[in-house]
Amino acid sequence: MANAAMSLQSVFGRSGLKQLAGPILILLILSMMVLPLPPFMLDLFFTFNIAISVIVMLVAINVLKPLDFSVFPTVLLITTLLRLSLNVASTRVVLLEGHTGPGAAGQVIEAFGHFLVGGNYAVGIVVFSILVIINFVVITKGAGRVAEVAARFTLDAMPGKQMAIDADLNAGLIGEDEARRRRATIAEEADFFGSMDGASKFVRGDAVAGILIMFINIVGGLFVGVLQHNLDIGTAAKTYTLLTIGDGLVAQIPALIISIAAGMVVTRVGDSQDLSQQFIGQLFNNPKVIGLTAAIIGLLGLIPGMPNFVFLLLATGLGSLAWDMDRRLRAAKPLPVTVAPTLAAESQEASWADVAALDVLGLEVGYRLIPLVDKAQDGELLRCIRGIRKKFAQEVGFLVSPVHIRDNLELKPNAYRILLKGVEIGQGEAFPGNLLAINPGRVAGQLPGTVTKDPAFGLPAVWIETALREQAQAYGYTVVDASTVAATHLNHLILTHAAELLGRQETQALLDHLAKEIPKLVEDLVPKVLPLGVLQRVLQNLLEEDIHIRDMRTIIETLAEIAPRSQDAEVLTGQVRIALGRSIIQQLYPSGSEMQVMSLDPQLERVLLQAIAGGGDNASIEPSLADTLIRETAAAAQRQEDLGLPAVLLVPGNLRTLLSRFLRRGVSQLKVLAHGEVPESKIIKVTSIIGGRV
Repeated sequence: MANAAMSLQSVFGRSGLKQLAGPILILLILSMMVLPLPPFMLDLFFTFNIAISVIVMLVAINVLKPLDFSVFPTVLLITTLLRLSLNVASTRVVLLEGHTGPGAAGQVIEAFGHFLVGGNYAVGIVVFSILVIINFVVITKGAGRVAEVAARFTLDAMPGKQMAIDADLNAGLIGEDEARRRRATIAEEADFFGSMDGASKFVRGDAVAGILIMFINIVGGLFVGVLQHNLDIGTAAKTYTLLTIGDGLVAQIPALIISIAAGMVVTRVGDSQDLSQQFIGQLFNNPKVIGLTAAIIGLLGLIPGMPNFVFLLLATGLGSLAWDMDRRLRAAKPLPVTVAPTLAAESQEASWADVAALDVLGLEVGYRLIPLVDKAQDGELLRCIRGIRKKFAQEVGFLVSPVHIRDNLELKPNAYRILLKGVEIGQGEAFPGNLLAINPGRVAGQLPGTVTKDPAFGLPAVWIETALREQAQAYGYTVVDASTVAATHLNHLILTHAAELLGRQETQALLDHLAKEIPKLVEDLVPKVLPLGVLQRVLQNLLEEDIHIRDMRTIIETLAEIAPRSQDAEVLTGQVRIALGRSIIQQLYPSGSEMQVMSLDPQLERVLLQAIAGGGDNASIEPSLADTLIRETAAAAQRQEDLGLPAVLLVPGNLRTLLSRFLRRGVSQLKVLAHGEVPESKIIKVTSIIGGRV
């Protein structure tokens, strides 16, 4: 036998034996239905069934969330099959050997039939019936209903949850791996509650089968005892009924335990504490409630005819508990500290130490938002800000300055404001403990709460209670917490002001980092050929038009080629844009070979070219022409966006800089491209002509 086990282990390995455990268990359960088992084996399997049910219940009590016990639906099926197999095996032994006495089917069945019901089969039938009713009507039916509703709401909320994950991913709060993990968790939740809804039907069917098996065994025992073993009806009824009741009880008690475990799993709310911690923490945490209960029980104990001793004993215990809890709470409160007045320090001369440098990026919060940015409490907003800076560096191409966070008592308690070099560039409000439901454009219903606007993009939104999360997601809202609201706003403003955040120090740090990969190229360009300030201006020009500077190798190589002939930052920027044309187009048109763009009327192009030729660097557009140009461009850009296309205007290269700066103020979403920036592989399709009526 040992050699066989060693050979199996050598063939399958340790993990292979674990994989065989499941099929072997199922085969053993099925074999019990057809193969006769001696009483000792029945005792062993009945005890194993009870142990398994207790293990399942204890695991259900200690899980933090339902998905921690995702195998539970399968466990329900296997344990149900085990109980039914034991019923079949015990029925065979009871009918074949029941005439020999109460121990014919093993000591476990005998103990349940005599000890638990006192050997009285009438009491046994009543107890068995009550257990079946409790299991079938109350626990299993309730747990099945909860699982059904949870499965329905989980499926309805899946689109909203997916949108929330995409919003967090786009805002830089999470990475691709975290987004993939969250999507998998949502799918597992839906599968779990759907499986629990189906698995609860097995438990209900088991309860019905237990009732039918009991009656079949009683009737079959009477026939076998009277007709085959010549027992009188009374003896046969007592013997076989007690054995049947013992058999039924030994199966129904584990079934009841498993049903309780199922109810605990599907009714779990929250994932920070197990059931025991939640029970004690939420039910016995208020000394006023315990004290009032003690008073009520004490008054009932004073009524004549009541069990005074029991009531007064319990009232005394509850009163003592309430007093002890109140004493501990009072002791935990910090005592007010009286600060002695200090004498004014002797005035000192002003020094350079009094001149405080402005922070490049600052975040000021009201006092209710302090826990979100408290390092001691591992504030959620701190983690979000770290993620924002990391994603910005990966996507845009340089590392922004750290965000200096401070509290400001002059702000509203839930307000925050974002500063750039000491100047406010954005402000908003966030409410910890609540959620912001953002209307992306099409929602199925309204939500109760405080109506507001998303501070980052100005979308209609409403602050709601946490309990309404599932409903809001089912309606199609994008639901985010207070930390995400502030972090998304900060991320949007950092992207908007990226050019201002790229100072000389950041440019030099970027060059130092680049010098590790292409040291010779960097050394030959800056400062030998091109001053650092000109390079900074070129990079800022790119960032002002939302062009990422990740491809610094191409930028440096292009500048190294053009800089000996020109030091003009605008000329250099135009040449760099041409070199980066493929990535610029890819950023605007991620798929497909066709570009749907707007274009200028040829007559308008000639007018603008003449203005540039006559004005040089100080070229300007005649006021009435400028007004018409802005109006028509804005209308064409809106038509592009309504069609789901980017608002891109394609113009000659020598017009691009002028029109980009001029139109940027009036049409913020517009991107102006030069003909030379479009790769040859792209097909240009003009959707609008601007200036036909100028």
